[in-house]
Amino acid sequence: MTKVLILDASKSMRNTLRERLEYEGFATETAENDPAARTICSRSTVDLVLTDHPLPADRTSTAPYIVLADEATIDSAVEALRHGAADYLTKPIDMNRLLQSIHQTLADERSEPSSPTARSTTRKARRSGLSTTEAIIGSSQEICQVRHLIDKVAPCDARVLITGENGTGKELVARHLHAASPRAGAPFVEVNCAAIPSELIESELFGHERGAFTSAIKQRKGKFELADGGTLFMDEIGDMALAAQAKVLRALQERKISRVGSDRDIEVNVRVIAATNKNLKEEIRRGNFREDLYHRIGVIVIRVPALRERINDIPELTAHFMQTIASEYGTTPKRIEQGALEALQERPWSGNIRELRNAIERLIILSGETITAADVANYC
Repeated sequence: MTKVLILDASKSMRNTLRERLEYEGFATETAENDPAARTICSRSTVDLVLTDHPLPADRTSTAPYIVLADEATIDSAVEALRHGAADYLTKPIDMNRLLQSIHQTLADERSEPSSPTARSTTRKARRSGLSTTEAIIGSSQEICQVRHLIDKVAPCDARVLITGENGTGKELVARHLHAASPRAGAPFVEVNCAAIPSELIESELFGHERGAFTSAIKQRKGKFELADGGTLFMDEIGDMALAAQAKVLRALQERKISRVGSDRDIEVNVRVIAATNKNLKEEIRRGNFREDLYHRIGVIVIRVPALRERINDIPELTAHFMQTIASEYGTTPKRIEQGALEALQERPWSGNIRELRNAIERLIILSGETITAADVANYC
């Protein structure tokens, strides 16, 4: 079982994270300070660390770590990433975003080759989106309509807005749009607009020049430049600050960007695919989102249905996840009773496909050789 060490000065935060992670099937250890964390790491293996501060280079464990900061500043975020943090999130913690980061960090760690040269190549491939795109699973009318829209829209360069609840697979739809487009051989670059502090979003998107701000020790390309010739996937665009929205609008209108600290325009050829779990028309009414940007990004709108709208796909999704997870664990896939599948179909799945996958992983870990309806009742 994957073990997560929670290193945080706040007891209530440690308890909250421990309860949620154990519910998601992780084993946990908690520590209130670095000495306590070192003691834990010296006596047991830790797969991932969640910490309220960047960890020193001479720490006992070599496990990857994610910083959960009390407040975000440019200095602290840059410093954390420079010292090896896999991700940098700010409190209050969005648990769905944290779980996504944990799974991605663990997947990256498992897939790292041993040779430094191979690791570098793997990371470049991952950043450019060259890894195999996972299939969109399901045969329901709702998901077939999504695949039909992908086939129609992918060959053209129209901007696409993907809407849907958290966990429905919006990123997967974006990857299929890219993979089926003429830009498939070019980079697929993603940016989570909700995960980046407002102070950093401009630098993240457009890059910065050396000396543009404290800790800007060298020139850095932004996501728009990195995606030149390919696709830029802007996830959770509804959470972007208004000031950044204005600059994104200019980049889309003029196909030019300028780095922070520079007055030189750089031409970029990027297809933008955006996604959100918010009602952007309602956000426009509230003054939180620019209407002109909405019309720029929403030439084509693809709505990804919630899992409760496609319950007939649950048996197929379950079979897929059982095969995938068994492969990850190096075990034989378990059997599942029809009654267990029916019990899964009766659940509300507020977390959608992401929640279903986590539930299947728990069932594989905690149930016997055959997954029963009683297992679903006990563990889901």
